[in-house]
Amino acid sequence: MKEKIHPKYFETNITCACGSVIKTRSTVKDIRVEICSACHPFFTGKQKLVDTAGRVERFRRKYGTPTPKAEEAKEVKPEVSPDSGEK
Repeated sequence: MKEKIHPKYFETNITCACGSVIKTRSTVKDIRVEICSACHPFFTGKQKLVDTAGRVERFRRKYGTPTPKAEEAKEVKPEVSPDSGEK
């Protein structure tokens, strides 16, 4: 192996927002994550809604995804009678 080209390898603590701490080794000394295997719904089997800072609402405003109230307003359409004179 060539010398002086490999990064330093440290003992590392990965800290989750739920408080779980995992000890491992990495090139980064301390790592902070939002979700880990102790609190992720895939691993725990519990559904936990993680909506940080209104991401869903911001997505709907940005891309025009209709909200439930807007969908109800779109459903009401005037009916056209067959004798309206259009051919």
